[in-house]
Amino acid sequence: MTDDLILHTIAPVTHDLGGFKVHRTLPSRPRTMVGPFIFFDQMGPAHLDVGNGIDVRPHPHINLATVTYLYAGAIGHRDSLGTEAVITPGAVNLMTAGHGIVHSERSPSAERAVGPELSGIQTWLALPERDEEADPAFEHVAAADLPVIEASGATARVIMGDLWGASAPTTTYAQTIYGDIALEAGSSIPIDPAADERALYVSMGDATLDGLTLEPMTLYVLRPGTHATLRSAGGARVMLCGGEAFTTPRHVWWNFVSSSRDRINQAKEDWNAGNFPRVPGDDKEWIPIPEVPKTVSYP
Repeated sequence: MTDDLILHTIAPVTHDLGGFKVHRTLPSRPRTMVGPFIFFDQMGPAHLDVGNGIDVRPHPHINLATVTYLYAGAIGHRDSLGTEAVITPGAVNLMTAGHGIVHSERSPSAERAVGPELSGIQTWLALPERDEEADPAFEHVAAADLPVIEASGATARVIMGDLWGASAPTTTYAQTIYGDIALEAGSSIPIDPAADERALYVSMGDATLDGLTLEPMTLYVLRPGTHATLRSAGGARVMLCGGEAFTTPRHVWWNFVSSSRDRINQAKEDWNAGNFPRVPGDDKEWIPIPEVPKTVSYP
């Protein structure tokens, strides 16, 4: 049955960031991308001590779009466009790096005062070649503006693209699907077969796909065109992601994604030389380029 449903099973690489962990399944040796998704991180779940919080100092991106989606907590976003936005559960932040953007992510002061929760998914989308050097942009879509489908104990929020007959207003560049599925105990939902490439990720709880047990924090890349039903005995939170298959490869090195390795090398030089724009209101710190990055693509 596994071969009929699943092309790749990708276990996470876990990084302890001090107070919370992230579980990374893309990019991986078995597979770099699923549709446009080229980076897939689960943050937490974690509950930080009072007075503490996350402080991701300013850092650069090129030729990609970041997508932040939370289950719990809040994150304050600032970027070199002058954007200031706080994301809360059920909303989505889409930041398009294009030819270059710098941003920081920090816990708001109100969260620090009570001990921040942190639980969510952060993904990166590779951009089609025509959009790689586009102007940077930022988009916040409130939870109330994302369609929610409810049926027989299953609730699905459409974060990006068209799923289950509903369409999200979030900007897409390549054809993209992205959904947050909440299953009550004993409930089920069909998995839409329309996209070229699809994957399921169980963030919490238990789930099966046509009787096949899906392990938590593991990315399951589905066979194209497969019709299947997702079920949970005790309740679960599952992400569905994917979209069109890219016909040209993408390279990843640290925070840089591009169809050109030369472009990534140029971005390294630009960051070291201080040629990226600064983040207004958060320009006293920055993350230096690592000698050995934790995020790379594999040949």
